[in-house]
Amino acid sequence: MIHGPSLAIGAGISAVVLVIVFLGFDGISNESELVMQPTPTIQPEGPARVTMETFLANGSPILGDSNAPITLVEFGDYQCHFCNVFFHSTEGDILENYVETGKVRMIFKDYNIIGPDSINASHGAHCANDQGMFWEYHDILYNNWTGENNGWASSENLLRFAQEIGLDVDTWSECMIDRIHSKTIVASNEDARSLELTGTPAFFVIGPDGEVTSLFGAKPYSTFQMTFDSELEKLS
Repeated sequence: MIHGPSLAIGAGISAVVLVIVFLGFDGISNESELVMQPTPTIQPEGPARVTMETFLANGSPILGDSNAPITLVEFGDYQCHFCNVFFHSTEGDILENYVETGKVRMIFKDYNIIGPDSINASHGAHCANDQGMFWEYHDILYNNWTGENNGWASSENLLRFAQEIGLDVDTWSECMIDRIHSKTIVASNEDARSLELTGTPAFFVIGPDGEVTSLFGAKPYSTFQMTFDSELEKLS
């Protein structure tokens, strides 16, 4: 399943770029600011303040009609098994029946809980977004998923994915090395912790009246359908 048009494989990558990328990517997963952190316990003064920005900021570009009455926010990890299950078994039906019809818009947010490759994959998607191809990269990641912490999201493969969807690989590689989206990724993880999330995927459906419904785990399509239809009834 691909968001947007399929693109031909890009031109070959120079040896210089390959050397730079493989030397540079290793530093990404070792950033102190991106170290895996457990979900914090609530402090005596109370939990972090949750606002609408907690759901909408620090994420992907909107998929669908920006004026759609319902917003579906997913917090995911590209290495997560059940995130991959949702992508392959449920997301396509949501896109066809709700996103493409202008009823729902989607936002993906990072919650990196599995390992360093999860963080690197998030960087890859955000760097692809600089070229207007976040969702294409998001899709190719899930379409190449083979497990957790087994190397499928290695630096070499992330580079290959960028080439396969037709990105300017030199520009994408420079973005990866410079880690220019670190603050966004860190902030998204902080948003997830503010919501006290303990796993992925986690979904939040924001209705036309601003009411938020939470759905945890790879729920079947029927669950999303029932939730969306309930929110759409508020418009009639």
